[in-house]
Amino acid sequence: MVENKAKTCPECGEKLIGRVDKKFCSDQCRNTYNNRLNSDASNTVRNINNILRKNRRILQDLNKQSGKTMVSKDTLLSNGFNFTYFTHTYTTQKGFNYHFCYEQGYLFLDDKKLYLLVASKDKER
Repeated sequence: MVENKAKTCPECGEKLIGRVDKKFCSDQCRNTYNNRLNSDASNTVRNINNILRKNRRILQDLNKQSGKTMVSKDTLLSNGFNFTYFTHTYTTQKGFNYHFCYEQGYLFLDDKKLYLLVASKDKER
């Protein structure tokens, strides 16, 4: 026995006509549905990516000349740097922990209360 159940578009409720496996009545309904479904997660990811890109840009701008530059925490903060977000860390054999925003990194120097800014030459990071 074949069930005669009309399928409807989950976005607008219109009756679906056409292919048996069709889920939406139009591309607009499909896009609207998926955008609404993913908006919360997308906003969070977008906001974090914006912070990471801003951090990277700040490090890159402050470290343009030599590839290794020392700056104070106040300098980083006054430029809008957010220490909460970074892409990865790297620990040297001597135990120094570098934090990176993509290829731009920084190391806190306890004794001088400064940060050493570096740029990774490794394309894998």
